[in-house]
Amino acid sequence: MVDVAYFKNKLLARQAELRERLEEIEHDLDEPASADTEERATEREGDEVLESLGNQGMEELRRIEAALNRVDNGTYGDCVKCGEEISPDRLELLPATPFCRNCA
Repeated sequence: MVDVAYFKNKLLARQAELRERLEEIEHDLDEPASADTEERATEREGDEVLESLGNQGMEELRRIEAALNRVDNGTYGDCVKCGEEISPDRLELLPATPFCRNCA
């Protein structure tokens, strides 16, 4: 049996952490560009990395929000594909996963 409250708290904590990190990324991307051409090129590379991290964070946030919706619907811990219970060990590693090991 899955401890839904435990995983909900884990999901909410990760959601808060991601939101904070995404705000920092957004702030960093809004910084004015340097006037120095070489420095600007380096900043641009850094901005590309930040954008990639931001996109990954947004995707993880979507998965977390979907998992929290499953918590609210009473289906958290059930594989959305086959309906079997997702093992607690798998949920511990991937609390937002919608799939059991066999369907992943």
